[in-house]
Amino acid sequence: MKFKHMILFLFGAAVIFSCTAAPQPLVVMTHDSFAISESVISAFEEEHGVELTFLPSGDAGSTLNRAILSKDAPVADVLYGVDNTFLSRALSEDLFLPYTPDGFENLVADVLNFPGNQLTPIDFGYVCINYDKAYFEEQDLDVPQTFDDLLDPTYSGLLVVQNPATSSPGLAFLLATITEYGPEGYLAFWEGLKENGVVVANDWETAYYTNFSGSAGEGSQPMVVSYGTSPAAEVIFAEAELETSPTASLVGANMCFQQIEYAGILKGAEQEALAKKFMDYMLSEEFQNDIPMNMFVYPVNRLAEIPREFIEFAQVPKKPAILDTDLIAENRETWIASWRELFTN
Repeated sequence: MKFKHMILFLFGAAVIFSCTAAPQPLVVMTHDSFAISESVISAFEEEHGVELTFLPSGDAGSTLNRAILSKDAPVADVLYGVDNTFLSRALSEDLFLPYTPDGFENLVADVLNFPGNQLTPIDFGYVCINYDKAYFEEQDLDVPQTFDDLLDPTYSGLLVVQNPATSSPGLAFLLATITEYGPEGYLAFWEGLKENGVVVANDWETAYYTNFSGSAGEGSQPMVVSYGTSPAAEVIFAEAELETSPTASLVGANMCFQQIEYAGILKGAEQEALAKKFMDYMLSEEFQNDIPMNMFVYPVNRLAEIPREFIEFAQVPKKPAILDTDLIAENRETWIASWRELFTN
């Protein structure tokens, strides 16, 4: 009898061990540009007995829309990728559980510009005009330093931008012009750009790799709306080692729009406790150190490492364009519609 009881005890213990050892699922909804190293993902999974599933859901706007439409029955536990152009809308929908992750005290000052703890900054960057150094040198042209400079006939047809209705950097650049000229004056600036031959592409990839002369070297425009870290990326991904980047950014006052990306725990999350651990992890040095070389943005943890290439080749604006998130939420669609009307007439 004792032997039989021992077998039953061991069998029961094995069943219990098997149940507790099975990884628990944690679903993270992201925009399509989210990227992090597999080793960083695996480290979290192994430490907490988790199986992470990432749910790409389009651009930042589409991802937020999906979260809003499914908020009564959330399809994920955590949402990453709400940026400051959609921040007020995200908060107004009451999607997130309040939570202040471990490590919040280490955030850089640049991202602490809104109250509340429903969303946590994870990374930030700048949308700027990049230019082809060689073109300006060969043509003996001065590099424009302000938005007003871009209206000079000298630069006619030399700038490609993205449609703000279809492109995140396109929208960011539109918001930079609104920061500079105000809601009443930005369209006059765009009218000037239109008259000066600005080229509009639907997306960043087309603008950068087809129109821009500074990357593949075959485009007609030596200036393109891109990211402040694009010059560093040119060096990092160059086939041959480069001592300097072939591109640089225009970083005059208000010429670069500051983008901040946030994450939060969705209300109704099935794995709330694990979601909190993942929020903590996203602010950890291990996760934050991995962000720059995967997504080419800056970590928000001031203790995280900045890649050498970012320090040497990326320019940080002294006065980035920053708009109140409530103002953006109230006027975004109107501003885009007015821009679209201008460029379809």
